[in-house]
Amino acid sequence: MRLRKVKYAMAKISSYPELMILDPENHRGSWQSLFQKSQPIHLEIGIGKGKFIHELAQSHPEINFIGIEKYDSVIVRALERLIDSPLPNVILIYGDAEKITSYFEKGEINHLYLNFSDPWPKNSHKKRRLTHPLFLERYQSILSKDGLVEFKTDNFGLFEYTMMTLVESNAIFHELSLNLHQQTDKEIVMTEFETKFTQMGFPIYYISFQLKES
Repeated sequence: MRLRKVKYAMAKISSYPELMILDPENHRGSWQSLFQKSQPIHLEIGIGKGKFIHELAQSHPEINFIGIEKYDSVIVRALERLIDSPLPNVILIYGDAEKITSYFEKGEINHLYLNFSDPWPKNSHKKRRLTHPLFLERYQSILSKDGLVEFKTDNFGLFEYTMMTLVESNAIFHELSLNLHQQTDKEIVMTEFETKFTQMGFPIYYISFQLKES
């Protein structure tokens, strides 16, 4: 799906430095100082329009949340949501997940979310998949010792690929579901895509896991 350009996006995200971080490298190791309270930090990579991270932060004021998105026309929608409904425990990063090891120190992140990432179906593009071994190494380097990763997708090809890379990486599996909304009783905070796909009757594939140090 082609991304619709928002002409005012960069001007707006540059106008809210207290909510939108444009220089994440300068905060490496000191993210807690940007929040009102020092508490565990959860990171979502690829936040879309921000529905998931905003609702999760509302439900968990005891956790600080950081969301990363590399498209200005997308993250501006998440920013607008935060402007309309401010939360003290949410900060957004306009940046690229490929650079997260320059954004965060080892152990600085306690929990990581990968929600409906681009599947990059062509084999020539597999290094761009957010569960490629190169990305798993990056996650392991910023997560705390017991840090958990949660992965959700509607794309079976990406799910299958992720399973294989996790097995090869000797990851520790916590939960696995081929149809999350039919196989759990726990409350699920949904993304925009997830809401759409579940209404259409599509299964949501889910994995939660920990990464071992190599």
